[in-house]
Order: sequence, then C-alpha cells, then structure tokens
Amino acid sequence: MRGGRFAVAMTAALLGVALTGCGQRHEPDEPETATTNQAAAAAYSSLGDVPEELAADGIRIVVGDPKAPVTVHLYEDPRCPYCEEFENTGGGPELRQATIRRETRTEYTLASFLDDRVGGTGSKKAVNALRAALEEGRFAEYHQVLYANQPEETADGFTDAYLLELAGRVEGLRGPAFDSAVKTMKYRTFVSASQKAYELYGGTAEPEGPGTPTAVINNLRVPLEFNGLLLDRTLFRDLLEQVRKAPQEWQEMKF
Repeated sequence: MRGGRFAVAMTAALLGVALTGCGQRHEPDEPETATTNQAAAAAYSSLGDVPEELAADGIRIVVGDPKAPVTVHLYEDPRCPYCEEFENTGGGPELRQATIRRETRTEYTLASFLDDRVGGTGSKKAVNALRAALEEGRFAEYHQVLYANQPEETADGFTDAYLLELAGRVEGLRGPAFDSAVKTMKYRTFVSASQKAYELYGGTAEPEGPGTPTAVINNLRVPLEFNGLLLDRTLFRDLLEQVRKAPQEWQEMKF
C-alpha cells in the first residue's frame, strides 16, 4: 500500500481533471457559492459537537450532518497500522474537519479480524469500547484518541485497563455505565455483527473482507490500487472537495 505513491499521485491528478473538467483547483479568492457559505456558517464548533448515532441496520456508526453532500463509509480495524496512518497523518484529519464543516458525513463499519490473524482480543475489545462510547455520545472523540494512541499491531495492547485509561482523556466519557460495558464486553453481539458486515462487503472476490482501511465515497469504493490516496492528506482533501463540487461526475467514474 505504501508503494507506488507516484502512480497514485498521477491517478489523483487525472481524477481531478475528470471531476473538474479543466483540472483547475479552487483558489481562495474565488467567489464562494451560497452552499459553501451556508455550510461554513453552520459548522459545528468542534468534533465533540458533531451528532453521532447507530444506523438503522444496528451496525454502522454514523457521525455528522445527515444532510451532508458527501458520505464517506470507512471500514477499519482498530489494530490496523494503515488505519492508524490514515487517521493520524493521512486523510483522517481532513475528513474530521470536513465533517465538522458539515461537508461530509462519516460512517464506520468496525472490523476485528486482526485478533484472529495476529492473536489476542484487542480489536474486539476496542470495537466494544467504541460502541460503548457511542452510547455516551463520545464515539468520534474516543475514536480519534484510540488511533492517536494505537499500540503496536502485534502487541495486543488494547486491554480493558488501557481502553479505560484512554477514555479518561475524553471529557464526559468515563462513568459506571461505560466502564462496566468495557469490562464485561457488553456489546459483543455488535462486535460480531460488525465483523460479519465487513466480511460480507468483500463479497466472493474478498471473502475475508476488503482490507482496511477501505473507503466508500458516495457509494463508490476507492479501488484497492488507489488506496494510497487515503494515506496522502492533501490528495484525500482534494478528492473530497472534488466529489463535493462534482458529485455526478464522481458517480460516473469508471475504475
């Protein structure tokens, strides 16, 4: 995934041409559209103010304005180092800011396959804790904290004690209900259902799941060969902007 960055950058440039027609980037001194002004005026004050909920399917965790013009559906495993790179230095910071600005809504399907591949229970415990954080209205903040403090993939470091320690860094999260949910794996059924949904999304071509991170933008998956886009903050920011400005052209992309 780390290789071929030059090829990814070239592909991104081609995407820009396809989506904008002339390949020109937005300049700060260009007149803003009414929609952009409205979005800026209505921006949430911080990540903690962004609405979050469990989707009707009982699996996806949805963060952001339900009327946002762009939806990014992420498939992640809390122990995945590439997910950590995406969330901390790749497209994740830009995605959070776009969500705060109401330009993007983010949906999460949380996988836990790495426990079986490298041993341990850290992924399952982290997914359970994230679901518990959603119950307290602190999913987005806790999600950010977990990836900012992710243990080594093979260390299986997401123990109950560590998850509770990290929860203490999110204002208003720790309490009897949350702590008990973490210690008792209250949401183990959710953990299993989320992993199953991840596997099902891979279909027959990827029966074990599509790999993490996988991003589906406005129902169109970023192909595996272009996944380097997710790890490049600037390219991912530009892609989100292009999709927002030209959603129909994005839907018509042929990969």
